Amino acid sequence: MESGPFVGIDVSQEYLDVAVSGQKRVLRVANDEAGLQSLMRQLQEKELELIVMEASGGYERRAASMLLAAGLPVAVVNPRQARDFARSLGQLAKTDAIDARVLARFAEVLKPAPSRLSEEAAEQLRELELRRRQVVEMIIAERNRLRTAPRTADRIQEHLRWLEEEVKRTEKEIEGVIQSDPGLEAKAAILQSVPGVGRAVSATLLGSLPELGLLNGKEIASLVGVAPLNWDSGKLRGKRAIWGGRAHVRSILYMAALVASRCNPVIRALYERLCAAGKPKKLALVAAMRKLLIILNSMLRTRTLWNASTL
Repeated sequence: MESGPFVGIDVSQEYLDVAVSGQKRVLRVANDEAGLQSLMRQLQEKELELIVMEASGGYERRAASMLLAAGLPVAVVNPRQARDFARSLGQLAKTDAIDARVLARFAEVLKPAPSRLSEEAAEQLRELELRRRQVVEMIIAERNRLRTAPRTADRIQEHLRWLEEEVKRTEKEIEGVIQSDPGLEAKAAILQSVPGVGRAVSATLLGSLPELGLLNGKEIASLVGVAPLNWDSGKLRGKRAIWGGRAHVRSILYMAALVASRCNPVIRALYERLCAAGKPKKLALVAAMRKLLIILNSMLRTRTLWNASTL
């Protein structure tokens, strides 16, 4: 059976240069929403075998995500691989059009495995979650400055309004990424079925803890930093403490456990039992964090929704 054409796309900040095997003309479109929509329609009309583009400092991500979402086979390759391939062809000159043709030939000869939408969406989710965390930190810093800078209060408040809108925009984008990918959407539904886990918590876990559901309970607790570790030093004996791990994940997990200690029957029972036994509330809450994390990890691993009767 004869294969369809292969496509190479050279990506820059402003443009996409598109070469199709068997065609001399190289198409150039803008690397923006309108240009990508036009390119997507044109490529969908062809029975393509494979599209190859280089990783270009993030400029390729929007194009790759849109084409993958449209059901087109896209492989994002390392630029060094593509350049070594060009040298093997004796192609030393370098222009956007030449690079696109080389990538089309690379696709035809080497046939790299297409990326999966989940991989692209997960990378985009990680970036957006990082952006949200950075903006929230800026909001906290600006609110602290507001207390000690009365002469610039108006400007600080104006900046705070912009930052708060940026958080809302970023959260909307995060929700859009999750909804655009069946794998992420299914995971989010599993996480949010647990009382105490909302959209913000599930987005943070999906973006910042991709190992969730892939490790055992002890490993995931240690990775996040909620596993009790020995702290025997000097006169201190038998003490246990938590440290290390991913602090931002631990922070959002703390808030989830705080809510779950009131509304989640399993977590509430654990928390109340430890408090009744005379344990400090902080220690009981850390144990609740660890229990909640292990439950979420198990649910993702087995792809099951919350069911308190089975825990």
